Amino acid sequence: MGKLDGKVAIVTGASKGIGASIAEELAKEGAKVVVNYASSKQGGDAVVERITKAGGKAVAVGADVSKPEDISRLIEETRKAFGGTIDILVNNAGVYGLTPLEAITPDEFHRMFNLNVLGLLLTIQAAVPHFPAKGGSIINIGSGAGRSGMAGMSVYSATKGAVDTISVALGKELGPKGIRVNSLNPGPVTTEGAADYAPFFEQMKSQIPLGRIGVPKDIGTAAVFLASDDSSWITSDAIFVAGGFH
Repeated sequence: MGKLDGKVAIVTGASKGIGASIAEELAKEGAKVVVNYASSKQGGDAVVERITKAGGKAVAVGADVSKPEDISRLIEETRKAFGGTIDILVNNAGVYGLTPLEAITPDEFHRMFNLNVLGLLLTIQAAVPHFPAKGGSIINIGSGAGRSGMAGMSVYSATKGAVDTISVALGKELGPKGIRVNSLNPGPVTTEGAADYAPFFEQMKSQIPLGRIGVPKDIGTAAVFLASDDSSWITSDAIFVAGGFH
């Protein structure tokens, strides 16, 4: 028996890295998982193949969650695949970049905020009507940068600060429905997308009390905790998984 047997989960931005690990860890605990991807069908299909080979259930659904029409399709495809309800929503899709002050443009601002913040809100808005009467769990993937801020990443840090604040507010708003909302904030994690930041991460390593850079599974197993009844009295909170670095 898994902690999430019978549950239906959507993980956005799950074709690689942290999102893929979250999808795989949820599936290991018995959840039926929708692996969302924006452009990499190959990546989404690969995650589904790993889950099914391990005995889990998953489907890949392409959707750009910065676009309302794509969000609607994501929800509808989830319901077609696994029934009418959604128990777990993990908002992992996001973009980031090093953008020093002099390089910030309206386009760059909106590129990050439209996905990291507005897309997250619209996905929650679309999913909530399909949660069961007993509620469920929404996990918003933030970042340690949302609290500490990072030089050259003011726009990205601002989006992740917004994710924390939204999680607090929606946890209060959706609590009466039994829907818990929390943000899960990774520290530096080695992923495909973070390869360009390897020298930066190496510098940070000496500041991490537990002495190592994170790996995607560190975040995946934390997501299982927040998705399961083990965290049934936790909402409107920001959970840091960062080896003590935040």
